[in-house]
Amino acid sequence: MGDIRLMKGNEVIAEAAIRCGCDGYFGYPITPQSEIMETLMIRKPEDETGMVVLQAESEVAAINMVYGGASCGKKVMTSSSSPGISLKAEGITYLAGAELPALIVNIVRGGPGLGTIQPAQSDYFQAVKGGGHGDYKLIVLAPASVQEMNDFVDLGFELSFKYLNPAMILSDGVIGQMMEKVELADYKPRWTDEEIEKISGSWATNGRKSGRERNISTSLDLDSAKQEIFNHKLQAKYRKMEENEVRYEKFECDDAEYLLVAYGSSARICQKSVELAREKGIKVGLLRPITLFPYPTKQIQEMLGQVKGILSVEMSAGQMVEDVRLAVNGKVPVEHYGRYGGIIPTPEEVVEALEEKILGK
Repeated sequence: MGDIRLMKGNEVIAEAAIRCGCDGYFGYPITPQSEIMETLMIRKPEDETGMVVLQAESEVAAINMVYGGASCGKKVMTSSSSPGISLKAEGITYLAGAELPALIVNIVRGGPGLGTIQPAQSDYFQAVKGGGHGDYKLIVLAPASVQEMNDFVDLGFELSFKYLNPAMILSDGVIGQMMEKVELADYKPRWTDEEIEKISGSWATNGRKSGRERNISTSLDLDSAKQEIFNHKLQAKYRKMEENEVRYEKFECDDAEYLLVAYGSSARICQKSVELAREKGIKVGLLRPITLFPYPTKQIQEMLGQVKGILSVEMSAGQMVEDVRLAVNGKVPVEHYGRYGGIIPTPEEVVEALEEKILGK
């Protein structure tokens, strides 16, 4: 058994970053994710692993510091909450356009605008469809527990370096603020300069080595023909992610006649909803997307010969429901149920919505 502790979701993000060999964190405080940076400041990892922790003067500065560190082949990350991610959007698309690895954490709060500091899931479009400009995608991981908050830090870096693409952990104030038992990973040493050269020597801007061309980190190419070729390369990379990196979880789906689709904290609520519905004789299952991009489209499609209707449950006005409908392509009814503005639905409300919107009761 590893190092087991009772920790808050935001705190474990910080702890996992230190333990996975992260080189640098650059951020700016905003509720409800400020404990990530606060925990890093308290832990002082520079004394333990040499990891740099810096509060930038703004979110814009923070994401561009991430860009600089990523350009050097370093494991670097940032975190924020909804309005802060909006400010980072330009830098995120630069990272995607320069094909650089980085980890971004969004602990979502209710919007639009400054909104509320209470939890929501209304940043789905921003994360999955591209909140910045251009045809780009992020790898998006949606944890549903404090343990997954821990696990997805290392996984996010792993996928980010595998595909040379920024990755995002999309969570919310429920899981960021809740406390659960978590098993922490063992410490991984930070990469040495020699290891970075071996892993990223073909693209990192860590000094020109004898006998090779210089590496330039940029997302700019004024030649339209070259830029189109590059965009084809990016799209091929995203298709490869869709082929190899889809992650999901099924709950009570073997005999399900109806299906709930939910991610993150909504999926936790829906597990109880499934139990309550089955007590009433309604055979319902839950499909939880773990990767929001790449999305488990095929896994939903595989359920279509079995289920009579699908309810997408989100703490939003209806965003992921569009991807569910695209997967279903009109073959069975798909409806949405959500609370927003920081209101968390109850399991009973979800069952009532299922009965009303899908069963027609």
